[in-house]
Amino acid sequence: MILIDDSGSGSLIGGTIIGAMRAETNEFYYNIIPLKYYSPELFQKKIYLDQATQIAVELFNRLKVSKDEEILVCRGYMFDKVRRWLKDNSYKFTNTKIDEPLQTKIEIAFENYAVSLGFPRRFISYTKYPFHFHRILRWVYADYDNRVHLCKTGWKSWQKYGALSIRFSYDKINKSKYICLKCNKKIENNSFVTILKFTSNRPQKIYLHRDC
Repeated sequence: MILIDDSGSGSLIGGTIIGAMRAETNEFYYNIIPLKYYSPELFQKKIYLDQATQIAVELFNRLKVSKDEEILVCRGYMFDKVRRWLKDNSYKFTNTKIDEPLQTKIEIAFENYAVSLGFPRRFISYTKYPFHFHRILRWVYADYDNRVHLCKTGWKSWQKYGALSIRFSYDKINKSKYICLKCNKKIENNSFVTILKFTSNRPQKIYLHRDC
């Protein structure tokens, strides 16, 4: 049985991973829809759906999928054109919610990919929803010029929240419980900090080392 799913399509940063697995052997392969397909120019054309199909074909070739195998396809929009390709090529498939054994493997693949982009591993390790839009937005604004290119800028939500007014202030933190979202290191007690304030879905406050 072949399972096919995606991960990262709902994350503000990074492209989207398309992964496929043969359940009986745990053979697992994936590839990434490049972030450029989420630019304002290309996102509206939905070329990422063509990319998902191209990757699916590549993964099927690597797995040597036969026309007799049962195929379970994630029922999400990302596979709209994949389903068309499967039907046109006489594969047997079912649209369904994909669970184990693929779910964990593909989620870990995206997590590792996000970390390779610079996203803090601690966000993933200690947060129930590490890829929540406004949580990532805080991380992006902490080093905006260097992180904006990691974002899916074609999203409507980015059009709404991607160029917010930022207010800067400076202070000394006597007792610190904060992590600098720019360098990802602890802000020690009695540290001088830069404070960034903006309003997205709610008022946001970000603490950075003064020298960051």
